[in-house]
Amino acid sequence: MAPEPSGKAKGAGWRPGKAVFRVGEFRKIYDPSIYDRSRGKKESWYINDHTFIRAEDGQWHLFGITHKEPANPMHEKFLAHATAPELGGPWTKQAPVMQADKKEHENVTWAPYVLRHDGIYWMYYCAGGKGTEYRIHLATSEDLWKWRRHPTNPMVIDGYKSRDPMVMGYEEGWLLYYVATSTPAGGNHTVKVVSGTDLSHWSNPREVYRDAEVGTDGGPTESPFVVAQQGKYYLFVCTNHGYNETAVYESESPLHWEAENMVGKFPAHAAEVIAAPGGKWFVSRAGWGEGGVYLAEFEWERSR
Repeated sequence: MAPEPSGKAKGAGWRPGKAVFRVGEFRKIYDPSIYDRSRGKKESWYINDHTFIRAEDGQWHLFGITHKEPANPMHEKFLAHATAPELGGPWTKQAPVMQADKKEHENVTWAPYVLRHDGIYWMYYCAGGKGTEYRIHLATSEDLWKWRRHPTNPMVIDGYKSRDPMVMGYEEGWLLYYVATSTPAGGNHTVKVVSGTDLSHWSNPREVYRDAEVGTDGGPTESPFVVAQQGKYYLFVCTNHGYNETAVYESESPLHWEAENMVGKFPAHAAEVIAAPGGKWFVSRAGWGEGGVYLAEFEWERSR
């Protein structure tokens, strides 16, 4: 059965014999906007690239790029923070975290990804920089509320505006995926990866996916997210085609994907894939002008 994005037209790109998926209807779970009492009106804010993490106490935390509408990416200087007892909400707005620090060579705070390992929460994010010197930084926390930048920053400087980090355990170590271009001055839009053993030292950059499109900003490989499922590896990327579009590619390896192995699309910008307690999967979307964060159930279907 082909993937169906949010009850609309069927997703393109799937092939018989490939593992496919189904995405349910998206519903809004969080609106970061603020009610301005002095003006008697709502002040609209957005969430863009974001991450979910479930704390040891069962509480869910959401971190993400944020700013008042309209979009102003170079003024996204801190991360939104919200909490909820369940993934579906209700979500409560909290004080922002990770204010960009000029002393740390940061001029933006973008695209966080958080994981827990050895009793510590590890947050990877894009800290900005000049076009060819964009930096991916790391901060750590014991409680998801107070964060400390890691002394070995930066984790990565690569390509034009390296950004949108995502980390996955693999074999005896870790893989850090990120957006880059084929050369520091631009070129093909790519997803790249570095490897490490301790979450704070990374090496051996290599290209794992190359798109035919060329350029510098934006592009069809944003927000990479990798999931291991049914013995295969799935790469989710935001294509920016019509803004709300995520493509999914399948591979036998977490180190290489080809464009012809696309197994589906669905309408989402900056999608995150979430494995929830009880074996259920969900996928999110957000973005400029989208009014907040949305969630849909994501169902894997077995290979035929």
